[in-house]
Amino acid sequence: MCASTSLDQLCVNTIRFLTIDAIEKAGSGHPGMPMGAAPMAYALWSRHLRHNPLDPNWFDRDRFVLSAGHGSMLLYSLLFLTGYDLPLDEIKRFRQWGSRTPGHPERGHTPGVEVTTGPLGQGFGNAVGMAIAEAHLAARFNRPDFRIVNHHTYVIVSDGDLMEGVASEAASLAGQLCLGRLICLYDDNRISLSGSTDLAFAEDRAARFRAYGWHTLKVDDGDDIDTVDDALAAARAETERPSLILVRTHIGRGSPHKEDTFEAHGAPLGAEETRRTKKNLGWPLEPEFLVPEEAFAHFREAQGRGAALQAEWNARLELYEKVFPELGREFVDLVAGDLPEGWETALPSFAADPKGMATRVASGRVMNALASKLPGFIGGSGDLNPSTLTGLTGMGDFACPRRLPHDPQGVVGGVWSFEGKNLHFGVREHGMGAILNGLAAHGGTIPFGATFLVFSDYMRPPMRLAALMGLGVVYVFTHDSVALGEDGPTHQPVEQLANLRAVPDLTVIRPCDANEVAFAWRVAIETRGNPVALVLTRQSLPTLDRTQLAPADGLRRGAYILAEAASGFPDMVLVASGSEVILALNARARLLDQGVEARVVSMPSWELFDLQPSAYRDEVLPPTVKAKLAIEAGVSQGWRRYVGDAGGVVGIDRFGASAPGSVVMSEYGFSAENVLERALDLLGASG
Repeated sequence: MCASTSLDQLCVNTIRFLTIDAIEKAGSGHPGMPMGAAPMAYALWSRHLRHNPLDPNWFDRDRFVLSAGHGSMLLYSLLFLTGYDLPLDEIKRFRQWGSRTPGHPERGHTPGVEVTTGPLGQGFGNAVGMAIAEAHLAARFNRPDFRIVNHHTYVIVSDGDLMEGVASEAASLAGQLCLGRLICLYDDNRISLSGSTDLAFAEDRAARFRAYGWHTLKVDDGDDIDTVDDALAAARAETERPSLILVRTHIGRGSPHKEDTFEAHGAPLGAEETRRTKKNLGWPLEPEFLVPEEAFAHFREAQGRGAALQAEWNARLELYEKVFPELGREFVDLVAGDLPEGWETALPSFAADPKGMATRVASGRVMNALASKLPGFIGGSGDLNPSTLTGLTGMGDFACPRRLPHDPQGVVGGVWSFEGKNLHFGVREHGMGAILNGLAAHGGTIPFGATFLVFSDYMRPPMRLAALMGLGVVYVFTHDSVALGEDGPTHQPVEQLANLRAVPDLTVIRPCDANEVAFAWRVAIETRGNPVALVLTRQSLPTLDRTQLAPADGLRRGAYILAEAASGFPDMVLVASGSEVILALNARARLLDQGVEARVVSMPSWELFDLQPSAYRDEVLPPTVKAKLAIEAGVSQGWRRYVGDAGGVVGIDRFGASAPGSVVMSEYGFSAENVLERALDLLGASG
């Protein structure tokens, strides 16, 4: 323990008043949380956090997540003061257009920000994912005397974070997994935006986390830097349980009239209260944005410490590569995000088969073919492996090594260890999504998560954040339409495809057969800068005869001409995705019997198609052909952009029904007869 000094207090107040001044200048922000949490954040950053401000991407750095993202000025102050590439001028431009200090932290926008936070609870889940990544990579690569993966994940959470269900889901799993390198500082100020937490959140938080399997500690005085320091040291010493440190703080600390009130939460203190607070804490009234030289020099010591830590790690890694050359190459490639040479040769191809297979079955085969070729491949499902078929056979189960299974049934890999690649999220879709983001943000992994398409609704918030952050998460969504049948409308997705397609920078792919599935996975693995959602069937689909049709690699362009009109000049275009492509092919044959030449376009991905040059898009969907009919078992919303006002859509704009899948599809108009009728009506109207 280092005894706190007047210099420590000066540094804490420097954080507080940079926060206050930035928020006052911006005219908006959240001063209360940074004012109260400054001492514990200072204790962490000055005495425990292993990081290098001169290289924010050093791989073995400790990860720090500010889950309470509304307190962003706490993080920005620390980043500026410790020497990240975030100058004081950016602090002065807090929340302004083009600044690197947005209202909530954004990954990739501000150096040193690990994940985008603000939606409460998400950062907590991200931190669990980071801790899983650290544990997995350490188990995979560390050797005696060569601990090349050896860091902690720290997260600061608020009352609001712990109210959110996603945090409860992630915390429960973290305790089950014995993630001893995850340490959570809880800013227990007991005030939320609308008042005291006693109004809605009076449970024993420590007892709840102990029930999850966490190690808990309490700090009664959040201003006591030394006690926070001791608690952090005790948490670091606990290696078999994640730690929650409940730090009793006071929102708006030092404000004479707003401390311990909700008024300090989400609005500037105001000019007069700012003056009162500066006087109360012995801070000069002028100038604004004051950084005392002594405090500045002390904070900047982080640069030297970090550079030394990284240099020592670099030397260790260099020796590791000599002693373990194969592992060393694999590790360096994972850290760099490079894919192994020739990985794509593992992708299977599927022979033509009129009976075919469900695209979820094809996906499972592709995943297992890739698993041994992609060292970073790791993931699981929301307790649905038997249905989503996402278990990686023989790859082990990621689980606490000391929690031996009472019953091995359902254990995919047969071995429980942190080296296992099969994650068991339990029925926790929301938590799964947030954890996947943490895995991807940590680096060294290619994470995937699976559930039924209808339950993508449960994980939409972290999916949106994955797209916002540009994280290469792969989502596997099965049971993709009303064709799943008897489970009925609660389990039959209708609007989910449109929901997913509405998310910017999320690539959605709905393949039509096994060979399109293989190329869909290729796109997903190669698309490391954005998340990808694979949408797959429960029911079997024919594996198309590609000797008679276009090759499946057309999927990589989002849409392609699967079957051309005999003359090359179609009277109409039938456009479909997924299971409805075979319906379009059948309708094309019937139209030809009536002298109508139709082109069939397989369109598995709007997003990939929209990236193509306009000349290609016009070639596939000619503007001169007015009769275009889209066929998809989901809401019709959005299809007009491809078929035009003169075109038509066979879709589903109401909820499903409980009956055998083939019956539901037929009753909802997904039959060759109905498509033929709609096509002829469309031709008549356009002709």
